[in-house]
Amino acid sequence: MIKKEMIAMLLAGGQGSRLGVLTTKVAKPAVSFGGKYRIIDFPLSNCINSGIDTVGVLTQYQPLRLNTHIGIGIPWDLDRNVGGVTVLPPFEKSVSSEWYTGTANAIYQNIEYMDSFNPDYVLILSGDHIYKMDYGVMLDFHKSMGATVTIAVMPVPYEEAGRFGIMITDEDKRITDFEEKPENPRSNLASMGIYIFSWKVLREALIAQSEQPNLDFGKHIIPYCHGKGEKMYAYEFNSYWKDVGTLNSYWEANMELIDIIPDFNLYEEYWRIYTKSDTLPPQYIANDSVVERCIIGEGSEIYGKVYNSVIGCGVQIGKNTIVRDSIIMNETTIGEGCEVYKGIVAENVEIGNGVKLGFGDEAENETDPHIYNHGIATVGERSVIPDGVSIGKNTVISGITVADDYPQGRLESGRTLIKAGDRR
Repeated sequence: MIKKEMIAMLLAGGQGSRLGVLTTKVAKPAVSFGGKYRIIDFPLSNCINSGIDTVGVLTQYQPLRLNTHIGIGIPWDLDRNVGGVTVLPPFEKSVSSEWYTGTANAIYQNIEYMDSFNPDYVLILSGDHIYKMDYGVMLDFHKSMGATVTIAVMPVPYEEAGRFGIMITDEDKRITDFEEKPENPRSNLASMGIYIFSWKVLREALIAQSEQPNLDFGKHIIPYCHGKGEKMYAYEFNSYWKDVGTLNSYWEANMELIDIIPDFNLYEEYWRIYTKSDTLPPQYIANDSVVERCIIGEGSEIYGKVYNSVIGCGVQIGKNTIVRDSIIMNETTIGEGCEVYKGIVAENVEIGNGVKLGFGDEAENETDPHIYNHGIATVGERSVIPDGVSIGKNTVISGITVADDYPQGRLESGRTLIKAGDRR
């Protein structure tokens, strides 16, 4: 029988609904990040940098781009005869068939996959956070404490603790209690959704709790293990970690990459971030263009002026166009004489000439103010914006739009313009 000390199970099936139109056609872990990467590249790179060579990636929502991106795992050196990366979608079974209904249910449905490696330990990860962590150090902590469950935690301000699962620990970091999104938190150690389980303990807990609807780690598995008296410890992590679950946190995390001294450094030799890279020509920066404090992806052509922005691969920015404080994703074309301010423009978008994006006074978004806020103008992938229109802040556009969709040539701040269909 194959024997692995620790395997990783990477939960990558989430829709990421708080990212709005960015995840209409693609799973959140497959959303572009940092010019050339996708969000899932970060936990996958952490795995191979930590010496973990067996990773199960659990997919569900809109998995096509994610599956294509991962392939057989070559960019992460995870194309192995034994182990490597395996994409694990829900599948038909002889007795019953169901979608993954919760984080732990997804793991439960893949017990046979994990059994096939007979691991001592199983590492549970989310596919939608930006951070660098050596999981080997966390495993050493798990072993040294004689733990059966170790939960990675991060200190957060007490005023924000109510948004997280909070761990209460003793002086030895043993978890004595925990609270899910408490109103009056007794601790500020927030769960990062990163767990190491001794496999026998996890297997028994999954089977014992398998009938729970929407089986979840925070709601079911962790309380079950605690109730059984398992030795549960908190592993404190104090480096950069970002949940890019909202448009504003996604925008902020991209902008932080281009700080003079970034909190999250993409350029460290000893902890590389790997990704699937298409064979593209180098960037082209025209003679009279301006580029200041930006990331520019391969194959992009810049004829205008770009400031403080993250530009993906294969992007074209026309003459006399100004882009500021924006994220422009792969294969998008922006025409001549445009002005883009604090925009998030998804992949394969076509913006005409003379377009203004992200202008005017702020107004609350009319349909989804909890998603489209902080003054960001958002354009969904494969959308088309016609020449000469002006688009306000907290707006969202998706689909092939035409001049008639813009009264007096404007889409006022706070408006939503979503049309069926997109460019093929």
